[in-house]
Amino acid sequence: MTTDRLPVVFVHGLWLHADSWTPWVGLFREAGYEPQAPGWPGDSPTVDETRANADRVAGVGIDAVVDHYAGILRDLDTPPIVVGHSFGGLIVQRLLGQSLAAAAVALDPAPIKGVLFLPPSSLRVASIALRNPANRGRAVALTREQFRYGFGNALPQQESDALYERWAIPSPGRPLFEVAFANLNPSSPAKVDTRNATRGPLLLTLGGKDHTVAPAIVRTTARLYRKSPAVTELRQYPDRGHSLGIDSGWHIVADDVLAWLRARGF
Repeated sequence: MTTDRLPVVFVHGLWLHADSWTPWVGLFREAGYEPQAPGWPGDSPTVDETRANADRVAGVGIDAVVDHYAGILRDLDTPPIVVGHSFGGLIVQRLLGQSLAAAAVALDPAPIKGVLFLPPSSLRVASIALRNPANRGRAVALTREQFRYGFGNALPQQESDALYERWAIPSPGRPLFEVAFANLNPSSPAKVDTRNATRGPLLLTLGGKDHTVAPAIVRTTARLYRKSPAVTELRQYPDRGHSLGIDSGWHIVADDVLAWLRARGF
């Protein structure tokens, strides 16, 4: 079915189910867009099913996720806006760099190739998978305490625990290995075409208290785009953590994204 509404595709990252975008999908639909939030390859339709069938996502890497979403984008009548969080933020940068999207928003995006320094807090979160080489082919789940450190550190304990119970799922460990060794691999799947001069606009965000994607990572990512004349902007939320798109303050970020898109003519 065709529609004159501009499509928006939301892309989740590691350890959160696609349903975590439900409030954003509702808001964007009310704003006049045609949004959807497909899961990664192997994800089940619900959080509980994904938790019960974690092996289905085991071994899924960045290229497979990009190809999955690229297929979804190509089936649309018009190039969409893509919005991703964490590893989803890396995925939407690749899709934008390949000129498959009209514009992209990367919320606290995972490091792309060229980001050389990973702060200790980011290494601590990544080590959940990286400490065991076998996790490259496995699904990895967070404990409540690990989720609290990686996502909910800027929140009250009760809110962090509630988000964990509602949205957290096991995710493939492979993308973390691919990012960890990106700068040693000339054909790394974490490589983004940051020099694409004809791509649509890109908005990057960072949370000043983010442990998973520390602020220095996003600032470095923004600098990697300096050789492209295409629009790249950085929005900072000093008091927010990695949960900025799903916690009680999600609406602030979502409203800012909508305002940015409107200002860019979308």
